[in-house]
Amino acid sequence: MSNQKLFNVAVVGITGAVGEQIIRLLAERNFPVQELKLLASARSAGKTIRFKDRDITVQEATPESFQGVEIAFFSAGGDVSKALVPHAVTAGAICIDNTNAFRMDPETPLVVPEVNIDKINGHQGVIANPNCSTIQMVAALKPLYDRYGISRIIVSTYQAVSGAGSRAIDEMLRQSKQVLDGNEVAPDVLPVSSLPVKHQIAFNAIPQIDKFLDNGFTNEEMKMIKETKKIMDDESLEVTATCVRIPVVYGHSESVYVELKQDFDIDEIKRLLADAPGIVLVDNPAEQQYPLATEAAGKTDTFVGRVRRDLSNPRALNMWIVSDNLLKGAAWNAVQIGEYIAIEQ
Repeated sequence: MSNQKLFNVAVVGITGAVGEQIIRLLAERNFPVQELKLLASARSAGKTIRFKDRDITVQEATPESFQGVEIAFFSAGGDVSKALVPHAVTAGAICIDNTNAFRMDPETPLVVPEVNIDKINGHQGVIANPNCSTIQMVAALKPLYDRYGISRIIVSTYQAVSGAGSRAIDEMLRQSKQVLDGNEVAPDVLPVSSLPVKHQIAFNAIPQIDKFLDNGFTNEEMKMIKETKKIMDDESLEVTATCVRIPVVYGHSESVYVELKQDFDIDEIKRLLADAPGIVLVDNPAEQQYPLATEAAGKTDTFVGRVRRDLSNPRALNMWIVSDNLLKGAAWNAVQIGEYIAIEQ
């Protein structure tokens, strides 16, 4: 991104997993940074973090932190974003928020660059990053939506523990060793909810991500349903989701059933996916080649495979979608938005 204007940039939530990835990507992508401000909670203030060839001291994030900041990345949780984003906007910053705080706000664009980059131009100072599981699904479905139209989506997710933070990763690794050693397991992190009941994640699958709502769905499932409709700008879409936490460190996997509005040729479907931006088609069953979380981890693309026509509905197909939840599902999507803003300024 040479010959670009340089920007004063802030990253809020720098000590979290997503914040760390944002910093890494800003360096690797040579983002046009003039001054970089690293912000976190009071307990992290004073730490130093390496950015390119210099050490930067972490500061406490306060309402006064955003004077002179032009682009601010937020990944410190919804409550922090709700408290600080308005101050950053008032100070003149364009905020790219990676939390649930503003996603469903009618005034806030909810953006996946491969799907609806044009929505950025209507921002009022805030651009929301969608939920990780939503991002990879809509990125894969967008070329099919544009070509055939989509009437219905049924998705079941198999989500990595890193989506619940570093404590969940530590718990899974600790429990795995305890089980293998024949010791008792005492869960204390998953599922993340307001209830005290916790379940073993090692060698298990927990069909709950976030808290349950009155309709029987979890908050994570409703995020996927509502966000997909908003991103596709189509309230007529029928979407349902079941979200499951599995003992994988990085990389969300999804089984997606999609009903199209027109007849289709399966080879054309595969060509559309292979040619779509940010999508890698890995679909060779004869050689047992399909997307794997272990192979998607650390990569910014979304991987699609197991593409096949449904046996009971000739206008429906099934596919398997995998992506690194901390990268395309969070940090990389945010940095892509930031790069678009930098180019347009």
